[in-house]
Amino acid sequence: MTNSDFPRAASYVTTNHFYVEMSPDSTIVACFTECSGLSAKVNYETYFEGGNNDQQKILLGHASFSEVTLKRGVTDDLSFWGWFTATTSRRRNINILLFNQAGETRQCWTLIGAIPVSWQAPSLQAEGNAVAIEELTLAIEGLTVATTGGGAATVVTRDSTNGSFPSS
Repeated sequence: MTNSDFPRAASYVTTNHFYVEMSPDSTIVACFTECSGLSAKVNYETYFEGGNNDQQKILLGHASFSEVTLKRGVTDDLSFWGWFTATTSRRRNINILLFNQAGETRQCWTLIGAIPVSWQAPSLQAEGNAVAIEELTLAIEGLTVATTGGGAATVVTRDSTNGSFPSS
């Protein structure tokens, strides 16, 4: 094996180097301890064609996206609560940026038309000493994935011609 057979040390990615852009001016408004639920699935049906007994056919349907949950330590910033209690027309495109050890963006997930559907305060325990964590769960209308990005988190409005939220 030669040195070229190994990836550069600065290019590996760990799950602990991520930021979330969610304000209209794309500044990073909070550090999060956890982000879960980034997934998409294409719904499908299978059927069998008469006389073709060794193969099934697949009909593709619409894509569906799971809810995304963001967790962070409680601070004096009430932006999660404010967004949760705002009207449902205040949706946002949100970027979740994952960095390598050198600080380079390795992946950028853009949550399209994100709207908060759940907010949870931390569990409070008189005997505990763990960091108080609040949770925000978002329903999304779409998801894009790129190897570069950021700087484009925006408040979005519904397209009056087709009722959807734009992806950019």
